[in-house]
Amino acid sequence: MGLGGCILMIAVGGILTFATDWNASGFNVQLVGLILMAVGIIGTSAYVSVYKRRRVVEPTAVAPPVVEESDHHRHHHY
Repeated sequence: MGLGGCILMIAVGGILTFATDWNASGFNVQLVGLILMAVGIIGTSAYVSVYKRRRVVEPTAVAPPVVEESDHHRHHHY
């Protein structure tokens, strides 16, 4: 499940919890909404932690400085 799915679960859970007056026998709509919001928040935090771990850039080894020789050292005529 991606980040969009997690955000959708939070939104649907919020709507079910706070914006509906549905009553069903043996079915608590507000509780289902709270569960959806909790799962969406947990999924979002897991997704962000995995994404953050992937984005860590390990430092590369520093290359030694390049030293160029002058022309009179390269062209020795023996």
